[in-house]
Amino acid sequence: MEEQTRSFKYVARDFTGKKREDFKRASSSNEVINWLREQGFTPISVTEMKSTQKKVKQQSSGRKKRINSGDLAAICWQLTTMVEGGIPIIGALETISSDIENPQLKELMLQIGEKMKKGDTMSETMAQFPKVFNSLSCAIILAGESGGNLADAIKRLAEYFDNRDKFTKKIKGAMAYPAFVLGFITFIVVFIMAFIIPRFTLIFEQLGDDLPAFTQGFMNVYNLICNNIVFIIGGIVVLVTACVMYSKTEKGHYKFSKIFLSIPMVGRVASQAFVVIFCKTMSTLISSGVSVMDTFDILLTMTNNDIIKIAIKDTKQRLVEGSSVSASLSSSGFFPSMVVKMTQVGEESGSMSKVLERTADYYERKVDATIDTLMSLLEPIMIVTVGGIVLVVTLALYLPIFSMGA
Repeated sequence: MEEQTRSFKYVARDFTGKKREDFKRASSSNEVINWLREQGFTPISVTEMKSTQKKVKQQSSGRKKRINSGDLAAICWQLTTMVEGGIPIIGALETISSDIENPQLKELMLQIGEKMKKGDTMSETMAQFPKVFNSLSCAIILAGESGGNLADAIKRLAEYFDNRDKFTKKIKGAMAYPAFVLGFITFIVVFIMAFIIPRFTLIFEQLGDDLPAFTQGFMNVYNLICNNIVFIIGGIVVLVTACVMYSKTEKGHYKFSKIFLSIPMVGRVASQAFVVIFCKTMSTLISSGVSVMDTFDILLTMTNNDIIKIAIKDTKQRLVEGSSVSASLSSSGFFPSMVVKMTQVGEESGSMSKVLERTADYYERKVDATIDTLMSLLEPIMIVTVGGIVLVVTLALYLPIFSMGA
């Protein structure tokens, strides 16, 4: 049983006398020794790595290095090269695992290799790790296994993970600047309220009721916030909690999905981003031999937005009723006219995969342009916001001093 397998560190010499050290999962040290002899190695020592197991478990339950798309892409590219070179997939997995630095990914590759040794296919094994390999990944490998071209399927999977990694970094990079400026604004406001305004309050108390109207109004707002800060924070927490709980309901999730897509610029980026995912996924799966119906089932798992899910379900329903893919996409009301027209061209020419790939490239460029536009708008807005806060505070605090000198 898999639960009985343990990690062993072995030291051995190959037929040239060169010393080799690595790790091997097995049920006992004798199994490792027998395996080494089968490989033509002379065993020197085999030690069970109990401390390593504990360390991996601690990393799994606590802080752990995430398995990202870039890591998976690198693994798939290596597998592609080795499988194309005639190395069995299990042997390729074991060879690659020995060079992986991420302990979580190394453990995952070792588990996949062990399960495949027991007779499971690669797609079946990957399906047992849904947090790492989504339904699209499993479908690509299953199609490769069914068609007898596993190396090509792994190559497509590598391209998919590569594209996903680039796209994720692009979105994170776009969000970094607004997040930094928002945090900076929050820091400025807290610093002013905690250290600057209290010093001026002592001066204003000596002036009594002779404060200018603007300063008096500013201080009233400041005192209101300070005197009710607990209630304000509590109210914000309650409001956020209520929104989160409501968003988990079917009706609430639908409303938030609709609101998100209606946000200026942001909603457009989200819609165009899914169009890119849709076109790339369709292109990859169709070229891999996956049926159109199965493709739409997989697409349903690739978004959490109810509006987009409804559009995909409506499209699939019309396909079931006998409509063409392009007509079904048009009827959903979500997909842009260009996607519909390009899909129609692909259907008529019999080159759906290539057409969708080019469409994905086009909308990827549109996403880049939209993000650049959004950033160009956000930058001056953020600068004006910071300047406005500083200006209001400066005028409110120094206006009484200017009035005294007049």
